[in-house]
Amino acid sequence: MARDSQAALVALNRFGFGARGGASGDLINAASDPRGFVKAELVRASGVLLEAPGLQSTQQLGQAVFAYQDQVRQAREAAKAAAPAETQPPAPSEPKPGLRRNLSLNAAATEVAGQMTEAKPADNAAKPDAMQPNAAAPPAAKPAPQPLNVIQKTFRSEALARLQRATLATCGFTERLVAFWSNHFCISATKGELARIWAGAFEREAIRPHVLGRFADMLKAVEQHPAMLFFLDNQQSLGPDSRAGQNRKRGLNENLAREIMELHTLGVGGGYTQEDVTSLARIITGWTFAGRQGQLGTPGSFVFNTNAHQPGAQMLLGKSYEATGLAQGEAALADIASHPSTANFIATKFVRHFVADDPPPGLVARLREIFVKTDGDLKALATALVDSDEAWKAPLTKMRSPYDFLVASGRLLARVPEDPGAYLNNLNLLGQPLWSPAGPNGFPDTSAAWAAPEGMKLRLDIAAQMGARLGPNIDPLDLLEFAAADAASIETRRTIERAESRQQALALLLMSPEMQRR
Repeated sequence: MARDSQAALVALNRFGFGARGGASGDLINAASDPRGFVKAELVRASGVLLEAPGLQSTQQLGQAVFAYQDQVRQAREAAKAAAPAETQPPAPSEPKPGLRRNLSLNAAATEVAGQMTEAKPADNAAKPDAMQPNAAAPPAAKPAPQPLNVIQKTFRSEALARLQRATLATCGFTERLVAFWSNHFCISATKGELARIWAGAFEREAIRPHVLGRFADMLKAVEQHPAMLFFLDNQQSLGPDSRAGQNRKRGLNENLAREIMELHTLGVGGGYTQEDVTSLARIITGWTFAGRQGQLGTPGSFVFNTNAHQPGAQMLLGKSYEATGLAQGEAALADIASHPSTANFIATKFVRHFVADDPPPGLVARLREIFVKTDGDLKALATALVDSDEAWKAPLTKMRSPYDFLVASGRLLARVPEDPGAYLNNLNLLGQPLWSPAGPNGFPDTSAAWAAPEGMKLRLDIAAQMGARLGPNIDPLDLLEFAAADAASIETRRTIERAESRQQALALLLMSPEMQRR
């Protein structure tokens, strides 16, 4: 069989994270059978799961964060008791702004990056005294960095496991699917300590087991996961006529119901009304998670609180759902998952992510039909995408997201991360902090969002840093062979050949269309 380097480049860049350097032979293997190379990962369903030493369940992490919060409270109380009576209490801190939708990329990056607990880039460090003419004295020495707490350690461990899996994957198609669905059903680690410690576990437990399964099963797992319930405040939603609602004089919180319909399933214009949103919010009252006292169940586990559930039958999308408690909400989700609008919304978003910002209508129609006929079989959906001619003929014009770019660079350089710090800092800098979008609609998925001049300059800065650090020991022309071989453009090859140094050549390679586009 003749080898097709151009189709191999499409296989690795459009569907995966790009070729690995070293002795992987990814481009050669993909060139022999491009479609088979991509689909091979769909056969190994267990390969989507992520298990690594030290990664814990949501329940275990919930108990850990509750214990940590108790320790912090006790320490503060002890410090307060030991402080002199005349000591003034500190001024209250500014409340955190709520997550918002549709911020500009720069505004979103600024807002989110300010809430991240990871180390900030060096550009944000305090300026030296020489730049401050009115400074009276040199600044005091910086205190030694504090050890990471359990929340920070967990987040970094989860991030490292995800990054290592993406770096080592043969093609990376299933990891791209994980990233797609994780962004579709996103939470944000900036919501609070529970969201931050649960972010990785949410993806491992609610997303990965269903990436090659049924959409309805993923939907149920996501909406019942404590991380999503916390992120969208459903634990605060009480049926107005429920026992808890009557006692506390509180009512519905519609956040989760609205995002289920608008962002997770039917989509804007999907045929639902505000009345349907309110009805779904009533149906899923009582969907919560057990707190630190464990009165409703194991702390950190999903529970159905009958006392918070709105009693009675509910009308949703023209159908009546009887008062069957937890089953009422599960039946409603199952019907929404199989709604024609859901099939259209998912097919369109899927094609936009993998093929083009303007999805080919014919391909969207075929994937919509596959989704309906297979009852939302996501493996069948992914297979149909790879089998389509449109996915292979469309030019590689979509801009890689910051996460895709950093992972692709690490793969080509054959660098398996041992510490997530550099990746996390660069993701913050580039406006895509890990598991931390600015709103429930996730990170943008169009080239325009990531191709702005400021963002490209930051990518160039990062590429230049990689070149300066690794360039002396690497031949960029050899890497170009690993990445694209004879599918590389003449312009890219000449640009690298004419570079003044290996360091500059490596930076130019990392910024080439073969590395930036998919």
